[in-house]
Amino acid sequence: MQYLVQMKLVPQGRPTTTVEGTAFIEQFIFPTLELCKKLLDQKKILAGGPMSGAIGLVFIVNAESARELDNLLTSLPVWSRMETDVTPLTTFEGRAETLRPTLKQLKAQTQRAV
Repeated sequence: MQYLVQMKLVPQGRPTTTVEGTAFIEQFIFPTLELCKKLLDQKKILAGGPMSGAIGLVFIVNAESARELDNLLTSLPVWSRMETDVTPLTTFEGRAETLRPTLKQLKAQTQRAV
């Protein structure tokens, strides 16, 4: 299953001094970017990247289960400082399949009304 993941830095996670900023980049940002690159190479992350103009990430994850997704997200060094939103995705074909019975029912109702 695929999931759209959006992660944004929470205000409390923002460094307030240059020393904190340096440590944040070295201990959280660079290791997270390196791990995301590995996950992209492993096809666990299918697409996405850092947000422009913000401290955040947006990507599509391929995971077999919610537990696998959770393990992947919590393994990111920056995870504890981020607010994370996850949207499960369906396929285009799956949505079309779901709508076919509804369309059939609507057509039947239309024909009866005529």
